[in-house]
Order: sequence, then C-alpha cells, then structure tokens
Amino acid sequence: MIPVVTPGGAIGILGGGQLGRMLALAAARLGLKSHIFCPPGDNPGTHVCDAITLAEYDDSAACDRFASSVDVATYEFENIPLACVERIASRVAVRPGIGALRISQDRLHEKDFIRQLNIATAPYTAVDHAGELSRAAAEIGFPAILKTRRLGYDGRGQVALRGPDDLAGAWEKAGGAPCILEGKVDFAREISVVAARGGDDAIACYDPPENTHRDGILDISRVPADITVEIAAAAKALTARLLAALDYRGVIAVEWFVLKDGQLAVNEFAPRVHNSGHWTLDACAVSQFEQHIRAICGWPLGDPARHSDAEMRNLIGEEVEQWASLAAQPATALHLYGKAEARKGRKMGHVTRLFPKDGLA
Repeated sequence: MIPVVTPGGAIGILGGGQLGRMLALAAARLGLKSHIFCPPGDNPGTHVCDAITLAEYDDSAACDRFASSVDVATYEFENIPLACVERIASRVAVRPGIGALRISQDRLHEKDFIRQLNIATAPYTAVDHAGELSRAAAEIGFPAILKTRRLGYDGRGQVALRGPDDLAGAWEKAGGAPCILEGKVDFAREISVVAARGGDDAIACYDPPENTHRDGILDISRVPADITVEIAAAAKALTARLLAALDYRGVIAVEWFVLKDGQLAVNEFAPRVHNSGHWTLDACAVSQFEQHIRAICGWPLGDPARHSDAEMRNLIGEEVEQWASLAAQPATALHLYGKAEARKGRKMGHVTRLFPKDGLA
C-alpha cells in the first residue's frame, strides 16, 4: 500500500503539454489541486492548473520549491531529465517512479528489459557508432529501422532502411547518436494496452484499441480492435506482467504488434498516459487520466469497462481548423488543447466518435 492523497491535496505534474492539461482536469474532478512544472513556452497545461512553476528542469531551486508544494508528483512525458526527477523524488514521492522512466528513456535498455521477461519484441541490435551499421544490417537484415536510443517520439529520430543502398548517410539522418537497428515486423495490425497498477497492486486494463499511423504519428485509434478475445486477453496479461516487474504505480501504455499467426510482440511502452487512450475520456466512466490520478494517489482504481465503441482521431497541425464542423457532428466529442500555433506535425486536439457498444463498423 502507498500513502493516500486525500481530496484537497496537490498533485505535481512535470510537463505542461496536453497530457499534463488532461491530468490536471482529471485531478480537479476528484477534488485535487494540480501544480505544473515546465519550461517557459506554449504550455496548454498551465491554462487549467492551480499553481505553475516556469523554470528549466535543471533549475535545482525550482525543483526544490516544486517538491515542497505537492503531496505526490508525476510526469506527462518520458524525456524529462533524470536528475530533475531524482532531486524531486528525494523530497516527495514520484509515481510511477524513476525505474520505469530510466528504462523507457533508452530504447536498448527498454528492449533488453522486455526480453528478460520472456516477452517478444522485434529483432534488434545496438549501433553505438557509424562503423557498426554495416555489421548490424548484416545481423538484422532488411527492411529495418534505425532508431536513436534516446529522445525519439512520433517518428522522430528514425530512418527506414529498405536495402544496402540506404546505409549511406543513415547514421547522420538519425542524428549521429547511439542507436538501435530494429528489424521490421510483418504484422497484421497494431494495438495498445493502456493499463494501471494501483497502490494496492490491483491492475485494471482498458480494452485494446487498434491503431493506425500517418507520417509516424498516431492517426486513429479504434476500439474494439479487430482481434480475438484470446489475443486481447493475452495482451492484457503480458502488460500486467510488465507492470508488476516494474513495481509500477500509475497508467502505462504498451504498444503491441499482432503478428499474422496471432502472436504478440512489444513495439515499445510509455510510462504515462497515452495518445491511444484518449478515447477513454468519452467511452468510459473513468478515463485513463482519472485512473492515473487515482493510482498515484493511492485511491481504488476505477472500472475500465467501456460503455461505447469509439473511434479517436488526432487533429494534427491545420486540421484543428475543422473544429466548427466537427463540433456540429452527432455522437462526437471534440477536445482542443489550447495551443497557440498549429504547426505541421503538432497535435492540436482530438475528436472521438461514439457508437453503440460492439456496433463499430
């Protein structure tokens, strides 16, 4: 068991993006206050919280002030410097914790950890410098993807290699930093499991959505996924194994490849609330954001069952200009993040269409 943060308590959130925004809104629903710590900039999370610390993450004094003002801290994305999180954790509980953050910040460590649990991944090998790329390609084969070990998301830091001719310049395109080379998986579809582990070790898993991507960014999540009951149960069970191994408290998202023979392989995990779980805001009584707040505060987890089928679509860049027509559609929930500038590839909001349960075409 972990200490309970009661209504009126303060939740510290590292990061001021849309995930921090939705966490703060979920905390408010439960009678909890929120304090967001983020660098200066266009931070939509700061529009809806009770307190704000605008400072760089390496500002030790700001970290100390932030830690002293909250009852528990969490993070909205996995690329926050570990030194900042460690300093805050020396003063106040940080959940999910540093262990999951440390592992997820390095793709090689993440893949190694998952393999140690006897959970399948795509084939991979480390590429520490440009001179190792040919050796790695001979080991993994083509097609493959060169991925930076750190700081990659939404397709950034990734270079597709279709054959030997693509090796030239690939290291520089990936950023010239340590990488992994990952073999492409011949999969039938991609799904994700958004799940939570609470302070009493209880685990709650949402139904897996089926995810499609565009230009490396999640485009659409549909639930239910076009998978069997057995595959859904296996994905949930393996996700629960990962949660327990990490001694995790909070919401996690695990992205899975469903292979053509029905087997499962992990793509990656995110130690936080996740874009592919946004549909839970409208199709479940307890969203992934509220579930995360419950878990880090030692509350009972909520029921993850959905009352509707759903299709969530991201609004990327100028697609947000469709807001008026989307707002007029029936059985449709529009979520805008309040970002000041609609740039190419930037997530500006999402829209979720609801359908009678088990009635999504």
